[in-house]
Amino acid sequence: MSVAFEIAQRRALDRFELDAESRFVDVAAIRGRAHVLVVGHGPPIAMLNGIGCPAVMWAPLIARLTGYRILAIDRPGCGLTSPAAPTTTTVRAHAVDFLVQTLDALALDRVPLVASSMGSLWSTWLALDRPERVSALAHVGTPALAPGTSAPWPMRLMSVPPIGRLLGRLQPPSLARMNRTAKMVNVDLERQPEVRAAMVASEANEGAEASFLALLEACVRLRGARPEVALTETQLERVGQPVQLVWGDADPFGDLTVAERVAACLPDARLDVVPGGHAPWIERPEQVAALLLRFLDEQPRER
Repeated sequence: MSVAFEIAQRRALDRFELDAESRFVDVAAIRGRAHVLVVGHGPPIAMLNGIGCPAVMWAPLIARLTGYRILAIDRPGCGLTSPAAPTTTTVRAHAVDFLVQTLDALALDRVPLVASSMGSLWSTWLALDRPERVSALAHVGTPALAPGTSAPWPMRLMSVPPIGRLLGRLQPPSLARMNRTAKMVNVDLERQPEVRAAMVASEANEGAEASFLALLEACVRLRGARPEVALTETQLERVGQPVQLVWGDADPFGDLTVAERVAACLPDARLDVVPGGHAPWIERPEQVAALLLRFLDEQPRER
């Protein structure tokens, strides 16, 4: 367990006055433990963040999602969850198994999911493969591998195994590297220094870099999303749950044309555009929270 990350996570939670419980559950899919931040009281909401990001990155938003019990899950290799190394052929089953087993351990039979980027892709796979476990979906930022989207060039370059590993050795986790990443995805982390510090500490955890690169290689190639795992319009048309899309108007992964295309494919979707990049809750937590609370309050209450 990373003491440095635990300290940074606590500082980020304290910054937003969040009284969070750290819960660990055994998950066979990763042959290890999943870490979950549990905050608040009320109907449950599960939250799932993007590639390489710890759950505490949600802190500015969690602080404003009052009236709910938030269960923010560290995906494998992020925060305090054990690392994993899925491949292109196993990543979808790996994601679904991880989420089902984590939800089982948390005694959540059916739950709304709030997700971002890679977390949105995993949540969509869960909604398609185990629809009885997902009551509603809210995607904040462009869902990874959605139709018409593409990862920025540096991420695609890192998906080439020798290059990704070399860059990882030449540019180890640091504040400077995090600032470059934030600029690439158009997120202003200067406003949230405690969250940024926790993200740097998460990247420095043992196994985090290898886990990040394995997932990147499984999903992305130089030309963009791997077709074997990319979401298709046909798949989106099969999503039966209500969906809220909160899209940053300057998201480098997908512009507003892509947002409208994704929304049009989903049978029951609402699209709201807010100022910002790939993680718009960082700059606009109040606005994003208001949109999510409106959506979540409309859903049947899960116990």
